[in-house]
Amino acid sequence: MSTLATRPKILGRTAVNVVVGISVLYTLLPVLWLVLAASKDRDALFGSELLTLHGFSPIKNLQDLFAMDKGIYGRWYVNSLLYAVLGAALSALVSIAAGYAFDKYSFRHKEKAFGLVLAAVMVPQTVLALPLYLMASAAGVVNTFWSVFIPVLFNPFGVYLGRIFSQGYVPDEVLEAARMDGASELAMYWKVALRMLGPGFVTVFLFQLTAIWNNFFLPMVMLSDQKLYPVSLGLYTWNSSATVSPEYYPVVIMGALLAVLPLVLAFILLQRFWRSGLTAGAVK
Repeated sequence: MSTLATRPKILGRTAVNVVVGISVLYTLLPVLWLVLAASKDRDALFGSELLTLHGFSPIKNLQDLFAMDKGIYGRWYVNSLLYAVLGAALSALVSIAAGYAFDKYSFRHKEKAFGLVLAAVMVPQTVLALPLYLMASAAGVVNTFWSVFIPVLFNPFGVYLGRIFSQGYVPDEVLEAARMDGASELAMYWKVALRMLGPGFVTVFLFQLTAIWNNFFLPMVMLSDQKLYPVSLGLYTWNSSATVSPEYYPVVIMGALLAVLPLVLAFILLQRFWRSGLTAGAVK
C-alpha cells in the first residue's frame, strides 16, 4: 500500500518538474538567442551561425550602436531612464499615498471612488491613448517630454496595491500612538507610515518601472521628435528601416539587449523588498 501511495506522489512531482523545466526553457531561450545574436555581425546573423565563433563582433556592434544616426541611441536610453525611473518613483509615491488614504481615512463616497479605481484597472492603456492625446493637444504639450511623463504618474493598479499594503503593514494602533504624541497627519504619514510601506513602495515601483520602460503606444502617439523617443520606440523605427537598410539589424539586436539590462538589474537589486512586499495580504 505504501508503494502504491508513494508512486502517485513521485509521478506528480515529476510532472511538476517537467512543466517547470519547459517554462524555464520557454523563458530563457529567447534571452539566450538575444545574447548570442547581439554578438554576431550581419553575415553571421543571417547565416544561422549563432552557435559558432564565426562573425563574433560584440565590440563592433556596440560601437556601431552608439555611432548610428549620430549616436541618438544614447539619447533614447537617457529618455527611457527619465521616463521610467523618475516616473515610476513618483508614481509609486502617489499610488502608496492614495492607497494609504483609502485605507486609513473615512470620507464621503470612499468605496464608490475606490470602485472607480478598480474599474480603471481593467481599462487597457491603448484605449486611453487617444483621449490623452486630445487632452495633451488642448494643453499644448504634444511632442514634449511632459506628454509622455505626466500620464505615467497615475496608476490605478498601484493605488489598489497601496491600499492592500497599508492594510497589511500599517497598524492602526501605531497611528493612534503617533496622534497622541501630537504628530500631524502629514508628519505621521512621512515619518511613520511611509517607512512601514517601504516594501509596498518597491513593489509598486517595480511594476510601474516595467510598464513604463516597455511603454510603446503612448510615445508613438504623442511624439514626433526622435530626440524625445524612448528606447522601445527608437528601436522600432530602426527595425522598420532595416527592411531597406540591413545594416540596422545588428544594432537593433544589440540595442534590444542593452534595453533589457535595467529591468534585470532593478529586479535583482530590489527583489528582497519585492518578495516581502508580495506577502502583505497573507501576513494580515
